[in-house]
Amino acid sequence: MYMNKKYRGVVVPMVTPVTKEGALDTDAVVRIIEFFAQAGVSPLLMGTTGEGNSVSQADGLLFVETAVKAARQRITIYAGLTGNCFSEQLRQAEAYTKAGADVIVATLPTYYALTPEQMENYYRRLADAITGPLMLYNILATTHMSIPVDVIRRLADHPNIVGLKDSERDLERMAQCIEIAKGREDFCYFCGWAAQSAHSLELGGDGIVPSTGNYVPEMFQQLYEAAVAGDMTTANRLQDETNEIAKIYQKDRMLGQSLTALKVMMQTKGLCEPWMLMPLTRLTEEEEKAIRDALD
Repeated sequence: MYMNKKYRGVVVPMVTPVTKEGALDTDAVVRIIEFFAQAGVSPLLMGTTGEGNSVSQADGLLFVETAVKAARQRITIYAGLTGNCFSEQLRQAEAYTKAGADVIVATLPTYYALTPEQMENYYRRLADAITGPLMLYNILATTHMSIPVDVIRRLADHPNIVGLKDSERDLERMAQCIEIAKGREDFCYFCGWAAQSAHSLELGGDGIVPSTGNYVPEMFQQLYEAAVAGDMTTANRLQDETNEIAKIYQKDRMLGQSLTALKVMMQTKGLCEPWMLMPLTRLTEEEEKAIRDALD
């Protein structure tokens, strides 16, 4: 039985569109947000897919301001928070909230390996200090740390922590975290492992965060709606179809390479150009052509 929680549904980890010179492409931001709004999905700005660690503070604020204005309150705006300086994170979180972001989504600081106690303390202090609601973001692949399930269980009771986005590829952990969120209106679970979107919803997850949604947001919205309605045949079919689309930009590529490949796919829909923020770079002309040919 699905609860009608405030935070639920499809949240696409939006790419950060930039110009050749590395400036935020605000026109592309408007196009992508409109593309998402038409499909009924929300964006997560400056997450892993959005090169969050490479976006400057000034461009981060401009990104949020542009997305909020383009969204016109039709969809929820999730703003990613990264970095290692706590005081700067606090200032940025407050700036994003003041600019209209609905939820702050924070990964762990990543320079030092942290104990479970330090992880919990970090999130409690962040949640205590910021105005907007906070969502935990667990992603072992990039932070090289995993927030223990017991820590998540305790943090779920904090009045300003509203959920968890978990991208760790661990089915047992997924089930445990979904159980934490089940039956309560004040804490939600979002699956960041796109290939397990349908499965996580069948288990009772509240939402999904698929990077391939940048290209086919409508398919993930249909997948979500089917799963919530109990139509797992349709949900699993859409899961298989979106998995095949994901292979076009992910197969045999490192994460950073896959992100520019995803932008090439979006370029075919007139959404953005495949420029990247340093240290990431574009693919070769031959690689980009191969992606476009695969789509044809």
